[in-house]
Amino acid sequence: MSYEQFAYLYDELMQDAPYDAWVRFVKGKLDKYQVDGKNLLDLACGTGELSVRFAKEDFSVTGVDLSADMLAVAQAKAQEEGLLIPFFEQDMASLEGHEEFDIIGIFCDSLNYLQSDEDVRQTFTCVYSHLKDSGIFFFDVHSIYKISQLFINQSFTLADDHLSYIWNSFAGDLPNSVEHELSFFVFDEQTGKYDRFDELHYQRTYPVQQYLAWLEQAGFELLEISADFDNKEPQEQSERIFFIARKKPSF
Repeated sequence: MSYEQFAYLYDELMQDAPYDAWVRFVKGKLDKYQVDGKNLLDLACGTGELSVRFAKEDFSVTGVDLSADMLAVAQAKAQEEGLLIPFFEQDMASLEGHEEFDIIGIFCDSLNYLQSDEDVRQTFTCVYSHLKDSGIFFFDVHSIYKISQLFINQSFTLADDHLSYIWNSFAGDLPNSVEHELSFFVFDEQTGKYDRFDELHYQRTYPVQQYLAWLEQAGFELLEISADFDNKEPQEQSERIFFIARKKPSF
């Protein structure tokens, strides 16, 4: 899926996202599990917000994303900060050709954008093949509760002078999936009119036990599961589920 025009609006729409909380979460867990290496792959890096933050924390960061538009924003952001971050346009489900990393993260529920079971399984296999032995894999996903109760059949709106949107969410065709229909209205100062951009985004999630089974099949050892940045086990109404897994050494 390409983000198209959405890439250039993404940072403005996501300015309240808890990026710093993700960085603190990762750093705390790396300390907990005594991970010394700092070679990190930010998979599905989007506009590079987390890539830049990790690089500022002295991680050696590589960013990968499917969207050329997102990567253009990310590259410009890194250059503005004086950071040398290599960015690559690739699908996470067919990742190839990179070195092995100490840490790989798929943050900000990016895994939920994969279209099928096979895509998720293949992504886990690709992550495994790009981690050093005992390397750490982080990812977070929307819970089934969030998809079914907080997204499906809900509408969200924003009305500002510069940017407005109408966001309607509907049940997808597959279990625990949602389709987001977004219409953006962006003010053009040159014409004095609003330009309209329409996007359709698809997300799908799975039961926790399904993710665990796929991790095990790919060769990972689960380290912990938590929810909503609070380091507690997921509850019925948890919204975001965090997984941390370690690559089992291959002998």
